[in-house]
Amino acid sequence: MRSLNPFSSPKRPQTDNPAAEKLYGAIVAQARLPVFYRDLAVPDTLEGRFLVLSLTLFGVMHRLKQEREVAVGLAQELADRFAADMEIVLRESGVGDLSIPKRMRALATSSAALLQGYEDALVQGDRAIAGVIAEAFSFEPERIEAAVRERLAHYLKVMVGALETQSFSRLSRGQIVFPRPPAGEAPKGD
Repeated sequence: MRSLNPFSSPKRPQTDNPAAEKLYGAIVAQARLPVFYRDLAVPDTLEGRFLVLSLTLFGVMHRLKQEREVAVGLAQELADRFAADMEIVLRESGVGDLSIPKRMRALATSSAALLQGYEDALVQGDRAIAGVIAEAFSFEPERIEAAVRERLAHYLKVMVGALETQSFSRLSRGQIVFPRPPAGEAPKGD
């Protein structure tokens, strides 16, 4: 894995909630696992890392959604941290200050659409999720093969299932356990 890591900037802003900070740190750590880039062949690019981070963030946000009003604050803090990280990544990649607001609006729109796409596809199964992943990479479809999309889709379902068993009490303290990412053969069927 390359040493460039756009989602672990030391300039990353802190939240006021230590639990949200800890939870977001766990999301980023999970998304940075080498298995995604080495074994699963997700491109180790800004786009590839964004894909894995958004997939992982979605799993946690989906779990928090089950708690309704109780989890709204925590979910918002995670979304704000994600947006702040994306702004830092844009700045570090050379986007000028005057372009940042426009790029952030576009990124927020595409991120929201991607997260909603995962939500809609989750009930339809692996193929639908793999389709959302393909759309996220539509600008360079050759960079993420069908087998990779299928393994990521399967992992998303496994992750959502695993997170559903974890108590909100633990999550609200920033404690989370992610399942191991897949490696090897793509799953057969939905």
